[in-house]
Amino acid sequence: MSDVARLAGVSIKTVSRVVNDEPAVHPDTAERVMAAIEQLGFRRNLGARNLRRGSTTGTIGLVVEDVGNPFYSELNRAIERIASSHDRQVLTGSSDEDRDRERELALEFCSRRVDGLLIVPAGMQHGYLVPEMRAGTPVVFIDRPAGDIVADTVLVDNIGGTVEAVTHLAAHGHRRIAFLGDNVEIYTAGERLRGFREGCARAGIRYDEGLVVMRTPTEEGVGDAVRRLMAGAEPPTAVVAGNNRVTVHLLRALAHAPRRPALVGFDDFELADLLDPPVTVVAHDVGGLGEAAANLLFARIQGDQSAPRKVVLPVRLVPRGSGEVAPA
Repeated sequence: MSDVARLAGVSIKTVSRVVNDEPAVHPDTAERVMAAIEQLGFRRNLGARNLRRGSTTGTIGLVVEDVGNPFYSELNRAIERIASSHDRQVLTGSSDEDRDRERELALEFCSRRVDGLLIVPAGMQHGYLVPEMRAGTPVVFIDRPAGDIVADTVLVDNIGGTVEAVTHLAAHGHRRIAFLGDNVEIYTAGERLRGFREGCARAGIRYDEGLVVMRTPTEEGVGDAVRRLMAGAEPPTAVVAGNNRVTVHLLRALAHAPRRPALVGFDDFELADLLDPPVTVVAHDVGGLGEAAANLLFARIQGDQSAPRKVVLPVRLVPRGSGEVAPA
């Protein structure tokens, strides 16, 4: 606050009046103070002040891609269970994979004095959080790392999971394996593509760019990709789906197809075991992901000052039938 006062040429008390919306501040003076606040990246953090006094605000903030996605719904519930055990409530918002929306939500939660932040990042620039972290707000990144700052992160083994998927399909005789993933700019999508390439190399399978489709998964987009792949001169005999949404759209596209390739999906999803055939997946404990991130956050809230940690949780292949089909 003193830096803001010096830059604006006013007293600390005047800065305090401006940020607290108190009357009796001349509009020109208030404008200078707000310009200084913007330039310095200052943000009032009453939560940090309360922490220093030994009290808390009773909330933490959670930013996810889409709270309507079952993956993030399960993640949210796990975090709520841990937060409840610490007498906290969770404020949740969806970034819609928009980095500006992510920033807006994170800073809004900070302005509401949350005791800590959990973020599934949409972008790769997180310097905007440095003032908040310096002021005492702990931040933990989930499922994807921060882009340009060092911070606590909890991930799953994305590369190992797709390596295992390819290895599994190759063991059942498949040599032409397609990969349908999300937008390659998303960290998890890029890592799973890397795992697919590595899996092909380990299995002695030629990596074919023509069998790889990386785009934001929509029913129409995945359907078009499937029709193109299956109409080719040498269609794939197996497919690895990069996440649960890709898998669901893929199943719709193949519902009435005369030929259905073997399938392994990354991320489990509801009713996967009841389909015909049941869907083989690379599964990970979404609840465990949320619990690990929340426990790390509360350790920071309670005073843990150790170096930032990177936690990578294991995955497992769950064979159910769709991935155990031999090439036609």
